[in-house]
Amino acid sequence: MPDRGGGPTGPRIRVGRPSRRVRTLLMTLGILAVLAMVFVMFSGFWTDWLWYRSVDYSSVFTTTLWTKIGLFAVFGLLMAVAVGVNIWLAHRLRPPLSAMSLEQQSLDRYRMGIAPYKKWVLLAITALVGLIAGASATGQWRTWLMWVNGVSFGEKDPQFNMDVSFFAFDLPWYRFMLGFGFAAVVLSLIAAALTHYLYGGLRITSPGARATAAATGHLSVLLGLFVALKAVAYWLDRYGLAVKSSDFKATDNWTGLRYVDANAYLPAKTILFCIAVICALLFFATLWRRTWQLPVIGFGLMVLSAILIGGLYPAIVQKFQVQPNEQAKEAPYIEKNIEATRKAYGIDGVKPGDYTGRGEVKNPEQQRKSADTAASYRINDPNIVSPTFQQLEQERKYYQFPSTLDIDRYRGQDTIIGLRELNLAGVDKRNWINDHFTYTHGFGAVTAKGTATAEGTSGAPAFTESGLPTKGMLGDYEQRIYYGEKTTQYSIVGGPQKELDYEQDGGSQVTTSYKGKGGIDVSGPLNRAAYAVAFSEPQIMYSGAIGDGSKILYNRTPKQRVEAVAPWLTIDGDAYPAVIGKRVQWVVDAYTTTNGYPYASRTTLGDTTADSLTDRQRAVVAQQNQVNYIRNSVKATVDAYDGTVTLYEWDEKDPVLKTWKKAFPGTVKDRADIPDELEDHLRYPQDMFKVQRELLALYHVTDADQFYNASDAWQVPNDPTKSDSNAVPPYYLSMKLPGDKAQQFSLTTTFTPSGRPNLRAFMAVDADANSADYGKIELLRVTDDNVDGPEQVQSRLNRHGPIATYVRDLKGADSTIKYGNLLTVPLDSGFLYVEPIYAQGRGSEFPLLSKVAVVYGQKIGFADDLAGALGQVFGAEGAPDEETPPTEPEEPPTEPTEPPATGDAALRDAIADAQKAYDDARAALEKEPTDWAAYGKAQADLEAALKRAAEAQRAQPDSAPGAESDAKPDAKPESTPDEGAPGD
Repeated sequence: MPDRGGGPTGPRIRVGRPSRRVRTLLMTLGILAVLAMVFVMFSGFWTDWLWYRSVDYSSVFTTTLWTKIGLFAVFGLLMAVAVGVNIWLAHRLRPPLSAMSLEQQSLDRYRMGIAPYKKWVLLAITALVGLIAGASATGQWRTWLMWVNGVSFGEKDPQFNMDVSFFAFDLPWYRFMLGFGFAAVVLSLIAAALTHYLYGGLRITSPGARATAAATGHLSVLLGLFVALKAVAYWLDRYGLAVKSSDFKATDNWTGLRYVDANAYLPAKTILFCIAVICALLFFATLWRRTWQLPVIGFGLMVLSAILIGGLYPAIVQKFQVQPNEQAKEAPYIEKNIEATRKAYGIDGVKPGDYTGRGEVKNPEQQRKSADTAASYRINDPNIVSPTFQQLEQERKYYQFPSTLDIDRYRGQDTIIGLRELNLAGVDKRNWINDHFTYTHGFGAVTAKGTATAEGTSGAPAFTESGLPTKGMLGDYEQRIYYGEKTTQYSIVGGPQKELDYEQDGGSQVTTSYKGKGGIDVSGPLNRAAYAVAFSEPQIMYSGAIGDGSKILYNRTPKQRVEAVAPWLTIDGDAYPAVIGKRVQWVVDAYTTTNGYPYASRTTLGDTTADSLTDRQRAVVAQQNQVNYIRNSVKATVDAYDGTVTLYEWDEKDPVLKTWKKAFPGTVKDRADIPDELEDHLRYPQDMFKVQRELLALYHVTDADQFYNASDAWQVPNDPTKSDSNAVPPYYLSMKLPGDKAQQFSLTTTFTPSGRPNLRAFMAVDADANSADYGKIELLRVTDDNVDGPEQVQSRLNRHGPIATYVRDLKGADSTIKYGNLLTVPLDSGFLYVEPIYAQGRGSEFPLLSKVAVVYGQKIGFADDLAGALGQVFGAEGAPDEETPPTEPEEPPTEPTEPPATGDAALRDAIADAQKAYDDARAALEKEPTDWAAYGKAQADLEAALKRAAEAQRAQPDSAPGAESDAKPDAKPESTPDEGAPGD
């Protein structure tokens, strides 16, 4: 049988070229593939341009784009020319190959292979290095813009007498240029050496001279350029000492010169600069001498000098001059560091004032009056009551509030505010239409008093704006929230598909269609195709839900929008909403920073601004994490309805902001343009305050010797109301400082000594933008060494008998305790601590204010409300000291008609009544609308039943007062992981 595989006996099959139809098809597919790749790249560019144009910041896009293109073209071309010219020159200088050695014979095959394609190889190499260099240079667009637009700081460094702008704006650009020069010379040297070797200019194994005269001269010039750049590097290193970070006993983040830098490294760098210049001249001299002897000797001398002068000599100075008397040697440089650091962080005007800190109840009546006016005590903690807002004001499952609410001022009162934002996870039926067309926005701002709870609700917030749509103190305003902290998905609005506005109580739906100016038109085929590619969603291209008037909304979080239109700013972690001019506006604080302020110690923003409340949503958006200069230079707003972003100048003296305003003219409005209604809601930013308190923990000391010894170093205490070891957050609070006549909206924090829990200092800043003293920091240094700090106060509260009993009883009813913010208020030479305590019953999803604890000196108050707790501390009868065991109040004699239940029966009856009261409360909450009167009565019945249960338990023979360890005054209540009790 013949071989069917076409072997020797089978038929021969001729393999010809593909048919014209096949070739045409392949060519068409190839062209389409290329066009598709081009369109994918184009879509990213086009959608970015459309977005910037939609927010009226197209100049930011074009300035950034043209800067990057310019840097790419210039530095890519320079690198390509440098490498290409040296390859071409090495090829031109090749020797004639008259005597073919074995080495050259082995290279001949490569020369022959390259010969037909020499031009293409040269173009390919130069294009590759040019593309890489150009792409790398585009990342320096900020450095270039700061250098070309830099303005003077009007301040000079203490070592070189140079303006600070040289270190902040010029030196970074010079260093980049130097690095690029090194890269160009090194790549040119490698390329030239390989070319010379390939064409016989350099020999490794061949007899005779190792290099031709032409190759020697060419490579010597390149080496001379390298050494000349090294000389420039030595010279710039002198100035770099002013912004150099190093480890030092006084601080881990030391920046600037020390004794060894000024007296060893600085002269060493100058000497090495001179040696490098001479060495470079020796390399250039080989063009005439045609020998490497002197350049090699000079280069060896430079390397030896770098080791001896640049390394060994400073080590000797440090060992034998500095270490034996380090404190005296470093004192002048510590003083320079302290002065520069305090200036760079805006704390140079802070002077600690002495304050005893030990409070005693000497004149109860007068002190009680003083306590009533010392502060507007915020008993509704915005970090705790978010679930309560969610439960009572969510209204629909597809709405949500942020986990931490915000504090603002309305009508002179501290107010808790949260926006009812969209939550797609609560939509019952998830699909593309519902996610992006139907459910597009949240609805309404909900506010509550910070200092009071609603009557008859057993601890629910006293809402001042509530409902759906909301009604209350805010009046008439646009309630739709299209842009918010929780709004991360894109939405397509304004077209034929109607949006769900909100559902009425009867279940009927109110629809709307977006009329705002925000968003990008996607009714045309080009934009639809571009966004279909950009979002990897092909349905955008052909969906019938998109038509005339359709707009796409994206980049919808406030911080994201501000960061996009001002990519040179660092964004505060906490954007907060305010109703301004009948619109909900997000207020975003933004900072200008640099890490080039001479002598100022650096800090890491990500670490410094972290506290017990920091999460992904509240994290700072930093352009550079390591900084040593910061100013709150810009206040920004983002309209929650149409997404309009507005930047206002706030610090009119900041040279960094002036530099960026020159780079991006017209993007930042003048401070005079800030509306009065907006200024009423501006406040001192939290992250700026955190950075300043971190620096003041060490830099409150201005004496060099004391700073060196770190004898008065402070630390920010851990949050005593949380179980983790994160810093306590600063608190906004309207309060009076010693000497003040009226309360002022402030941002406050406390300090403890390094490694100890006692209170060492109290810090507050005037946070009201309308105040003449806005930004003024007051620092009270506690002179008494035995004043309890926040963690000690919390521990005392946990051990206090009535509190321990209360916690134990609530746990017996399967309830959870949550501790609110522990507020610290200066009062009559001491500190008044106020802490709200919340209870969350079994099956309940939200906490309610249950008790308020107050501590002043050795007195502790624990009552249902703030007035009662203050009365226990300052009232005529006072409150028992924490060392005094709690006693049960005697019940007045009664004439019962029948004997009361006792023992186990009484306990069972009390538990049954508690369960009934709990069920009644839950039923009241489930009613539409909520029956607050019934809920309040049920809570009161529950509390009474729990007290009876506790009394019945104590009446048991084995449960007498004091028998249980956790009932003792000094016993610490048990806690569950989610209670957040400190020390758990």
